Amino acid sequence: MKKAIIIGATSGIGQGIAKVLTDNDYKVGITGRRTELLEELKSQNPIAYFTKPFDITDTKLIDENLNSLTTELGGLDLLVISSGNGDLNEKLDFKIEKRTIETNVTGFTCVTNWAFNYFENQKSGHLAAITSVGGLRGSGIGPAYNATKAYQINYLEGLRQKAKKVNTSIFVTDIRPGYVDTAMAKGE
Repeated sequence: MKKAIIIGATSGIGQGIAKVLTDNDYKVGITGRRTELLEELKSQNPIAYFTKPFDITDTKLIDENLNSLTTELGGLDLLVISSGNGDLNEKLDFKIEKRTIETNVTGFTCVTNWAFNYFENQKSGHLAAITSVGGLRGSGIGPAYNATKAYQINYLEGLRQKAKKVNTSIFVTDIRPGYVDTAMAKGE
């Protein structure tokens, strides 16, 4: 049985991916800040889901949390990063920009580093991340969001190059959705 971890499975795309994976016979570790939403998802398939509530901005605990969850799953084949943050910020309030950067750059980088190192040691694995078409252009109403998604796109490209250079079976996938009907989209 294949094993996956979804970073940010409490709602939206991450929750949807978790459901698709369990429907395809994966054991799935689900993470996120909102424990009650993780437990609600787990209640739909208690045998397939393994929960580990945490916030990826708490980078001091990422290694411990992912090592623990991977042990509980009995290994890891796929890690999907769906955790993200972005707010409209026309007034350029630095607190809003900082929250986005801490999640989409600092936390993202910590998780991708852990996953890549794990897969490199294992000599195989698949790292996927939900970035955004927003990373291709700037935004006057959400500059940090678009800029951090550009960072993710380029970081993943670098990891693909590294995977090829170390000659292992590590796959790195960048998933760039357009506007998706989630709470984060804040649109109509």
